[in-house]
Amino acid sequence: MRLTADVWVSAYLTRLRLSDIPAFVTQKGDATAGAVLVKMNTLDGQAVAYQRSFDLMTGERCWMVLSEGIEADVDAALTRQKGFDPDLWIIEVEDKQGRHLLDEPGLSD
Repeated sequence: MRLTADVWVSAYLTRLRLSDIPAFVTQKGDATAGAVLVKMNTLDGQAVAYQRSFDLMTGERCWMVLSEGIEADVDAALTRQKGFDPDLWIIEVEDKQGRHLLDEPGLSD
């Protein structure tokens, strides 16, 4: 059974908070089935946006880079995604070290 989007987002925000990594919901999507994008803001004018995808080789869910580079360009890519999917969640993580925890067990579910 898959977690609903709002439960996953809540758990992710809690994990970040416990690691003292600031994060904010900048776009709230559909509570049950909304896709989740994570913007990693390194506070130096650069950013990376991640989206969950399926690895066709393994069949497992993984986080893939949607856009990276200058923060304004990443924001523009996120704005385009919102135009395609009004049920989209966007979480912005702010950490100078680039920690997003997406590579930790349980966060790709």
